[in-house]
Amino acid sequence: MSYFIDIHALQTLPPSNINRDDTGSPKQATFGGVPRQRVSSQAWKSSVRNDLQTRLHPEEMGVRTKRVVQKIADRVLDTDSSWERAAAESAAKELLKTGGIKAETPKKKKGEEASAVAEVGYLLFLSNRQLTRAAEAIISGEKLAKKDVQKILDQEHSVDIALFGRMVADDAAYNVDASVQVAHALGVSEAEPEFDFYTAVDDVVKAAEETGAGMMGTVEMTSSTLYRYATVNLDGLAENLADGEAAQKAAVEFVESFITSMPTGKQNTFANRTLPEAVVVSIRKDRPVSLVNAFETPVSQETVSGRRVQAARQLAQEATALDAMYDTRPEAAWVMALPALGTELSELGESVNRTQLLEALRQKLETLSGAGEQ
Repeated sequence: MSYFIDIHALQTLPPSNINRDDTGSPKQATFGGVPRQRVSSQAWKSSVRNDLQTRLHPEEMGVRTKRVVQKIADRVLDTDSSWERAAAESAAKELLKTGGIKAETPKKKKGEEASAVAEVGYLLFLSNRQLTRAAEAIISGEKLAKKDVQKILDQEHSVDIALFGRMVADDAAYNVDASVQVAHALGVSEAEPEFDFYTAVDDVVKAAEETGAGMMGTVEMTSSTLYRYATVNLDGLAENLADGEAAQKAAVEFVESFITSMPTGKQNTFANRTLPEAVVVSIRKDRPVSLVNAFETPVSQETVSGRRVQAARQLAQEATALDAMYDTRPEAAWVMALPALGTELSELGESVNRTQLLEALRQKLETLSGAGEQ
């Protein structure tokens, strides 16, 4: 039976625009019949991945790019300087072709210089170890069959590939199922975007004591307490990494990065650098359970106790009711929260700070791993 780590977080944002649509407006979704602020799962996963890159060794992470030929050629030249770049790029293109991955020189766009380096037609996600092994295979001069290339490119996955998965359009055999699911963050109450009108002064015009703005415009913003949710399939993560111990470490690192990371949209304009005021982490062996329906009835803007406290109360009520209804209970659970919110969430798990949470999670995963091996 698989184990899952569920992460629930409440995080309040001041007026901001951390994730916007194609018109520049803060993303929204209708839930419970009212519009809510929304932050896409893609935006938060990107932030988590960027944060993981600062925590983990580069060899543990991957590279997602169309310019795979260039990356492999760079590794060839770094390893053996006797190679010419053109030869290294040609050999990299041939290796990918043998493996069933097509790389072609992109067509020249009007007004741009033509690229001489072949590219894959989509973003290809490879681990640094896979890039290095591809370069080593090229340098060795050994003739490779498709199965040999598949071994190079489909083993020793990086942590981010193991977490977020990989899709290869040319050959589904290279696909990796994600071991992490991340929900779109959703406001717990109704929210509508507002407009900020701004002007900028021309310093030269000002010095001449002339009037008028040098430019003017508007930027949209919104504010909400967000419910955030993610879940980690521990067995799936271990399978992707082919290493149970590495999976435990990756899971703990993901939990910390998910809690502390944030999309960077318009951050210089709004300085919306908040942290979650409440986090509940649980380990379950039945199935992942999102508690988003705690907010199907939006938190009232007029609540006496405050929107954040009321959100925590509704979250606790939903979790307790679901466990009672289905006669389930997490294997372990921890609550990290500000005092007023922690009081509302106290029945959901042991009260901890961040350091205690990560250490307790690490120890519990080691215990579960040991029990599974017996």
